[in-house]
Amino acid sequence: MFRRPSITFRTTAFVAVVCLALVALDFLNSWHSRAVQLKQMSVATSNLARAMAQQADDTIKQADTALIGIVERIQHDGTGPAALDRLHRLLAMRVAELPQLDALHVYDKDGNWIVNSRQESPQNLNNALREYFVFHREHTQRGPHIGVPVKSRTNGKLLIPVSRRIDNPDGSFGGVALATIDVEFFGKFYDSLDIGEAGAVALILESGTMMTRRPFSVDSVGRNMRDTGLFRAYTTQGPVGTAEILSAQDGITRLNSFRRLANYPLFAAAALSKDEILAAWWQETLWHTGGVILLTSIVGFVGWRLIRQMELQNKTEAELRRARDALETLNKTLNTLAMEDGLTGLANRRQFDVTLDSEFSRAMRDASTLALILIDVDCFKQYNDIYGHAAGDECLQTIGRTIASLAARRPGDLAARYGGEELAVILPKTDVAAAAVLAEKIRSAVRDLKIVHAGMPEGFVTLSAGVDALSPAKTTSPPKELILSADRALYAAKMAGRNRVCTAMHPTQT
Repeated sequence: MFRRPSITFRTTAFVAVVCLALVALDFLNSWHSRAVQLKQMSVATSNLARAMAQQADDTIKQADTALIGIVERIQHDGTGPAALDRLHRLLAMRVAELPQLDALHVYDKDGNWIVNSRQESPQNLNNALREYFVFHREHTQRGPHIGVPVKSRTNGKLLIPVSRRIDNPDGSFGGVALATIDVEFFGKFYDSLDIGEAGAVALILESGTMMTRRPFSVDSVGRNMRDTGLFRAYTTQGPVGTAEILSAQDGITRLNSFRRLANYPLFAAAALSKDEILAAWWQETLWHTGGVILLTSIVGFVGWRLIRQMELQNKTEAELRRARDALETLNKTLNTLAMEDGLTGLANRRQFDVTLDSEFSRAMRDASTLALILIDVDCFKQYNDIYGHAAGDECLQTIGRTIASLAARRPGDLAARYGGEELAVILPKTDVAAAAVLAEKIRSAVRDLKIVHAGMPEGFVTLSAGVDALSPAKTTSPPKELILSADRALYAAKMAGRNRVCTAMHPTQT
């Protein structure tokens, strides 16, 4: 059968569940806040990458638009002195209008300057080996080309070349129109962005070449990025994406968002330091966790004190129960000693008298009969004289056990030692005939024990019994009268030769 857990166990379980629930709820709330913080920063970096891509696209678009006009003039007006002089003024005007431009140049098919936006043209410099020049000489595409960053040989600046091919009337290679964008222009824009102390932004060619970056380093411009986690994430996720990446530049883990420019083969990347993103979250979490730990400690301490009090109470109650049980056991023992014959284990004379009065009253109320058997061990004094009192005691004990096994089978029946070698059996709701039958069973059982008695004619211990019964409701006689009547029947049995049962009305021979 299922046993209900103790109150101490249930209280302990409740306190444990409450403490665990507080910790679990705080953990779930903190983890959710972390996810929300990262999500918000992911949106922020995505917006930042979008703004950078748009700025770079617009910047290059303006330079490319100027190149389209230059190529058209060269191919329409030619490269005569007047046309070149007019074009020089136009190039200078365009550079003055577009702050991102360092200069505008036009080269012939051999890489020599034809015209540029500067006040004075460089002398004895040839750009035929520049990457953008080689590209246009080997490719016939008329679209713009974004070259790898270069260092200006005239002013030492780092520049991003944007160029277009110039064709001769017959379609052959005629030269290159070049716009150089100052890398510092992007740097100023990137410096205006709020990316924290450890954030980073970059503009990268789709071929994997770094154009510029913040934090800025001269060594980072033109660096090959193809083996970095950022470039792999871009090539894997497509033109737009977000990824958590360990930077190959400085070893800082950042949340990166990247976006390809709409019109040119570059992508912008914006990254915020993960540690900086989560710094406020960590601080808030530590405060929350500290509060929860304090609250859990208080709940746990109060619960522990409560459980300790309950354990002490339970211990006290258990001790009281043990004391009560011991007292009850002692009382029962004392009551048993007071009501039990110490030799035979049967009820003593006191218990006999109490039970007789009680059953007499019950028989009167119920209008039932009450029977009594008085038993005497035949020639017991002679038995003691022959075998000694110790043997006599053992004989009485054996006879007592035999009577108890036959007579005390119903709740109201009582077998008692009446006195000396005399025994008695009270039988509620029993008539004389039934009582006589039981008395005969007892007499036969004791005879069958064959307890040696040299003083008896048969050589064994025997019993004599007197039986009577009355109905208290039909008589005014007291309980003592039942004893006297059964005693007269016992006397009759002895006078008739012993080892027999007699009733108060007529004897029964054996």
